Amino acid sequence: MDQTTQYTEDNIRSLDWKEHIRMRPGMYIGKLGDGSSADDGIYILLKEVIDNSIDEFVMGTGKTIDISIQGNKVIVRDYGRGIPLGKVVDVVSKMNTGGKYDSRAFKKSVGLNGVGTKAVNALSTYFRVESTRDGKSASAEFEIGNLTNQELLEETSRRKGTKVSFIPDETIFKNYKYRNEYVEKMLKNYVYLNPGLTIVFNGEKFVSKDGLKDLLSDSIKEDDRLYDIIHLRGDDIEIALTHSRTQYSEEYHSFVNGQHTTQGGTHQAAYREAVVKTLREFFNKNYEASDIRKSIVSAISIKVMEPVFESQTKTKLGSTEMGGELPTVRTYINDFVKNKLDNFLHRNQETAEKLQRKILQAERERKELSGIRKLAKDRAKKASLHNKKLRDCRIHLTDTKKENYLESTLFITEGDSASGSITKSRNVNTQAVFSLRGKPLNCYNMTKKIVYENEEFNLLQAALNIEESMEDLRYNNIVIATDADVDGMHIRLLLITFFLQFFPELIKEGHLYILQTPLFRVRNKKETIYCYSEQERKDAIAKLSKRGKPEITRFKGLGEISPDEFVHFIGDDIRLDPVMLDKEKTIEELLSFYMGKNTPDRQRFIIDNLKVELDTEEDIKA
Repeated sequence: MDQTTQYTEDNIRSLDWKEHIRMRPGMYIGKLGDGSSADDGIYILLKEVIDNSIDEFVMGTGKTIDISIQGNKVIVRDYGRGIPLGKVVDVVSKMNTGGKYDSRAFKKSVGLNGVGTKAVNALSTYFRVESTRDGKSASAEFEIGNLTNQELLEETSRRKGTKVSFIPDETIFKNYKYRNEYVEKMLKNYVYLNPGLTIVFNGEKFVSKDGLKDLLSDSIKEDDRLYDIIHLRGDDIEIALTHSRTQYSEEYHSFVNGQHTTQGGTHQAAYREAVVKTLREFFNKNYEASDIRKSIVSAISIKVMEPVFESQTKTKLGSTEMGGELPTVRTYINDFVKNKLDNFLHRNQETAEKLQRKILQAERERKELSGIRKLAKDRAKKASLHNKKLRDCRIHLTDTKKENYLESTLFITEGDSASGSITKSRNVNTQAVFSLRGKPLNCYNMTKKIVYENEEFNLLQAALNIEESMEDLRYNNIVIATDADVDGMHIRLLLITFFLQFFPELIKEGHLYILQTPLFRVRNKKETIYCYSEQERKDAIAKLSKRGKPEITRFKGLGEISPDEFVHFIGDDIRLDPVMLDKEKTIEELLSFYMGKNTPDRQRFIIDNLKVELDTEEDIKA
């Protein structure tokens, strides 16, 4: 028998807690990443620590949480009860240990305190926990889960509470950095869900008075609201909703026990169903569900006893029960919406009339588009059969588990050579390629009709599977991969315009990225360095020049990069720039400025922000 196929006692190995976490981090924190995506591992580490502080607030102690991120070091300080001093080491380094297993101490909690902080500890090169209570303090320090120091102070004047400091391990989270935009969004959600809580992040204060109403106020500008935000609260449930004047698809922000369930789940599905049922009964009309929900912007938060999530990162609720004496999640939400929303609409006839007009408008538009949509779907099916535009990934062809979409990526690129390079070098299991033909249409100020009439947009919409709802999105990461020249930049802008015009939630929820590819390759016989900027090129030349004259290549386009080289740029070391919205401007303002007919203003903007890139032979030789 071949030695490699033998299975003996020598093959059996037991891992301790930290080894298992470090060997299989995805089981505990989802994907790793470098911080360019809001669901990357470094944000899950931060969330796991904050969740424990939030639970202190929920239990009535600690109204303020101080958070600092300087470089790669994170510090989270709460003023809750503090970890029992004799258990400070255990709760961050022993599996199945924590206060959340005792329902007398924690009810409807967010964090687990059995796995979360242990994952942070194991995946950090530096981890320190300090607890203060009853005038005493205990602390412990670790390196990748190994205890290096601990102290017990019999007397201290420090305020009670818990302070956790950590530095994520760069060997696991490669080239990572925390992006303040993602951290701030996370912290805003915490205060929306916990009125009365104050979070101070790097000196900036976050607080909310009206909960989910404040969330929607920040999410959709007043001018774009069809009617004033409807805000309804119950014992274990809170909802807020309005409809957008300009947005086409549905947008939901859903939460369970303070956890942002970005993938929805049983509660979000029940809520969408309840809104339709309630409005049908209120208007006594059997309206289409899609007409009722079209352009809705809404948020829902519920509290469940011992919720069951479909992954450790808690992004999708799987529970069907509320817990205790309460009915099922579906029944509870349906009864609340039917009662509260129906009463609200009876008391606010003007809002009810605006809502009905919106439904009727959606109905007319749907009927007008019905013929075009049927033809468009037929074309999309034929194109899919012949595989002309989309090279799909195996995860969608062989795996039906929706939660695995977190690993999937769609590259949108232009031109046969660029598409060919990416297709040949991609990870066929999780990475798909959609090939554009020429420049897309500028769809600013156009109606949804254009999506069905334009072949490129129709097939792209079909590939993403987002016509009806964002819940059906097939790819977690949508990456625009174009040349770093004027034409490539223009294609990027046209694609971003398409998403902003018709599917802004893709950008709001952090699904859209720009692929960074190297501008230069600097190499000698022993080493090759790929450079993404002018400074990196100069540094590479300085380094390799010590060993002789280096060869410098300027990549003009993606098609010039061979598949053997491209694999380096879309693998573990992929560099992505997230597309983010300017929180000070509305989508309409952004589109009007960049894509509208304001030529003089835009011309001045371009001149003021022009970057002159030297690319002469003399500069390369310098």
